[in-house]
Amino acid sequence: MKKALSLMTAAALVLSLAACGSTASSAASSEAASSDAASSEAASSEAASETETAELSTVEPGKLIMSTNAAFPPYEMTTDSGEFEGIDIETAQAIADKLGLELQIDDMDFDAALLAVQQGKSDMVMAGVTVTDERQNVMDFTDSYATGIQSIIVKEDSDIASVDDLAGKKIGTQRGTTGYLYCSDDFGDENIVAYDDGLTAVQMLNNGQVDCVVIDNAPAKEFVAANPGLKLLDTAYVEESYAIGVGKGNTELKDAINTALEELKADGTLQAIVDKYITAE
Repeated sequence: MKKALSLMTAAALVLSLAACGSTASSAASSEAASSDAASSEAASSEAASETETAELSTVEPGKLIMSTNAAFPPYEMTTDSGEFEGIDIETAQAIADKLGLELQIDDMDFDAALLAVQQGKSDMVMAGVTVTDERQNVMDFTDSYATGIQSIIVKEDSDIASVDDLAGKKIGTQRGTTGYLYCSDDFGDENIVAYDDGLTAVQMLNNGQVDCVVIDNAPAKEFVAANPGLKLLDTAYVEESYAIGVGKGNTELKDAINTALEELKADGTLQAIVDKYITAE
């Protein structure tokens, strides 16, 4: 009887241990499966991100080349040490970071910056670029990321008080900009003097070679602050929106930049960049 009881006890113990082993083994398998699933999901996500970046058509693999005219404060400018800074510069860097690409900035005249995208020498142009029908014929544009105003700079003793007074005056502009295009259409090419950059136009105003300068409001404020004797008219000439120009038909890059811009707007990054350079009045 005792022997039978012993055998039964031993059998029960074996079954108990087997059950415990099965439970532990099952838990371990479940944990391993969960870990494998998480690793697989992370790997898939990373692979998808890499694939998405790889699918972007850029001039040089792994790079995002931006053409600009770094004489347009506070959107793009150079520091005393020769480095680039400004709203467009920091926005471009944030976009490149989102896309997993290295940002390369190529500085040139405004006209050349627009042409670089059209010729496939740069991936995008950011230089306070306004969308126009003419430009849309040769490049595609992202969603707007900033608004601008074409303003009028005059000498403090000028008889120009509003846009209506510009007729018959010599108007200084930056070549290739919307300010140049608007003024040419409204007042005739014979009354417009185009310069390579806004700073030169302002210098010509100081020297009396033009009667006023039409340029975007943000750089206009910078120029007036740096040049005593000049002022901004209270009346805006034209209001417009800035966007990023990309190669015609490069839908993948345009869509990727738009997605990045949406995220930068949503998390407050874009507004923080603007606030860094433009103080609310």
